[in-house]
Amino acid sequence: MSAAQPVDLSPFIKAYDVRGLVGSQLTDEVVEALGAAFVDEVDAAGGDVIVGHDMRDSSPRFAAAFSAGARARGGNVVLIGLCSTDQTYFASGALDAPAAMFTASHNPATYNGIKFSRAGAQGISFDTGLRGIRDRATAYLESGITPVSQPGSQREQDVLADYAAYLRSLVDLSSTRPLRVVVDAGNGMGGLTVPAVLGTAAGLPELPIEVIPLYFELDGTFPNHEANPLEPANLVDLQAAVVAEQADLGLAFDGDADRCFVVDEKGAPVTPSAVAAVVALREIDRVRAANPDEHVTVIHNLITSRFVKETIEDAGATAVRTRVGHSLIKDEMAATGAVFGGEHSAHYYFRDFWGADNGMLAAMHLLAEFGAQDAPLSQFARRFNPYFQSGEINSTVTDVPGAYTRVVDAFTNVGDFDELDGLTVSGASDAGFWWFNVRPSNTEPLLRLNVEAETEPEMERIRDQVLALIRQ
Repeated sequence: MSAAQPVDLSPFIKAYDVRGLVGSQLTDEVVEALGAAFVDEVDAAGGDVIVGHDMRDSSPRFAAAFSAGARARGGNVVLIGLCSTDQTYFASGALDAPAAMFTASHNPATYNGIKFSRAGAQGISFDTGLRGIRDRATAYLESGITPVSQPGSQREQDVLADYAAYLRSLVDLSSTRPLRVVVDAGNGMGGLTVPAVLGTAAGLPELPIEVIPLYFELDGTFPNHEANPLEPANLVDLQAAVVAEQADLGLAFDGDADRCFVVDEKGAPVTPSAVAAVVALREIDRVRAANPDEHVTVIHNLITSRFVKETIEDAGATAVRTRVGHSLIKDEMAATGAVFGGEHSAHYYFRDFWGADNGMLAAMHLLAEFGAQDAPLSQFARRFNPYFQSGEINSTVTDVPGAYTRVVDAFTNVGDFDELDGLTVSGASDAGFWWFNVRPSNTEPLLRLNVEAETEPEMERIRDQVLALIRQ
């Protein structure tokens, strides 16, 4: 591509990853340039570079194009083939090598993307490498990729069995009571990883868990529903199957299987904050059992339930509150040495998994804790979700600053203000505590609202009051 045709990669190189339309934004040429740029940015010439991909139709050819660019700049490419995103984190950690995963996660079939990691599964955000990758790739697209004198090699390596065995080593499910679990893979990569980790497909011993599969066929066109469990419509099939099968619970994975959502035996969603509280307790207890004197830190983002913070502190650990965002949590995990990090979006991060997120590992912790007692999940989960949340409510507004100002004016001298990420206002009334957070979107004219209160009427009162101000 000549310099007379300037290239702009900015529209699809996001804060935490690459995510764009296949053909019009992501092409073989662009991906090859990104492969070369990645090797340069992470100084991987002469070393291994891991490349994995999901089941989207464009993913194998993009992985091949990326490999060509990476090898041209001296990277020794390790192709791990079809995998979940957390498998690439495993490979990056176990092999101590940078990695690229081709996936657009929960986005529709017309999209694809790349999630990058430095060696040891360290995250790369726009400020810690993505900007450099973009700028280097832009230069290569305009002037061509200059091969190094010693081009890199390429080999294939299957890491699924090692990945499954490693997760089994972290959470022992062999003694849980027998459980019937419906799993909706959404035609995504959970269809590959669930049989390996929870079943015997990777040659591991059988567990007392009966997995009832739903949409395990790998299909990047997503013929049944979008692989985005955050949207309630995409949980309907799982909820119906759990009730019909009289299962103990249901699990839903997103397209690249790094996030996991849970429904109880009645088909009701279990809030990710409750899962975070369960896992936080287990990780704190595990560390304390091995080293009673260790100072334990657990991270939670600011829209998780207040109960998560209370759980961490009641267990004698330090709770660190962060802004919302994938790479922010990863950076904070590294900075604090936290044993665990939980987000309300169902991303769960583990020190024993190189600080990276792993929805499968969170699900295993939940299965272990739930399977160690006899109550149904609806009753068990209630212990970890005693308060009332609105869920995230998005409002499209023409004047975001004006709406924000109205909220500030209405609650000045009513509650305490905190501007760690957007505006968090907290207070109390005769009905107990309440808090809400309003955050502007970085990319759209949206305000995002989350509300929690000690009682449901109080949550509804605050929710309706703030929404009226936002949408005025």
